[in-house]
Order: sequence, then C-alpha cells, then structure tokens
Amino acid sequence: NTLNKNGILPSMTQNSDPYENAVAERINGILKQEFMIDKYNLDLKIMKQIVKESISIYNELRPHYSNFMLTPNKMHIQSQIKMRTYKTKNTCKNVFASV
Repeated sequence: NTLNKNGILPSMTQNSDPYENAVAERINGILKQEFMIDKYNLDLKIMKQIVKESISIYNELRPHYSNFMLTPNKMHIQSQIKMRTYKTKNTCKNVFASV
C-alpha cells in the first residue's frame, strides 16, 4: 500500500476505534479542516514546515471553547481555571443489548 511504499508506519489505537484517541482525532480534523494541510501537494520538507506552523498557530493563537477561549498554551500556564472534560461517547461499546 501507499504507506508501506513510502516507509510510513500507520499508527492506530488497539481496536482501530477513533473514540479511543478522540483528542488526537480532533486535532487531526482541525489540521485538515481549518488549516487544509491535506490540500497541499508539496514535498515532505515543505509539508513538515506547514504542519509545524499550523500546530504553532493552534497552540499559541487559536482560542479553544473547552479552554474558556484561552489558547492551549495560556491554559497550561495558568492554574485558576480547570479545563473542561467531556464524557466518552462510546461507553457501551462492548455491552450487549438484552432482547
């Protein structure tokens, strides 16, 4: 496949369930949707720089609702406001319904 041809190892959760690593999936989605990193067809060196700059903007300039509209960097250096956390959506994945 394309990943193997390019020497890239896929990284997945144990059950290939995106809810197991929802934070990473969310960040990947933001990088694709807001920063459109999947729309560029540039060489790897330039793409790495674009991703690096996008992550910097995400952490240093982009306010987050879950951080009470602070950037992630500002949220991490303060200690007064607690970060919002969300319940797992997939709590009953391995529970069978009774019939």
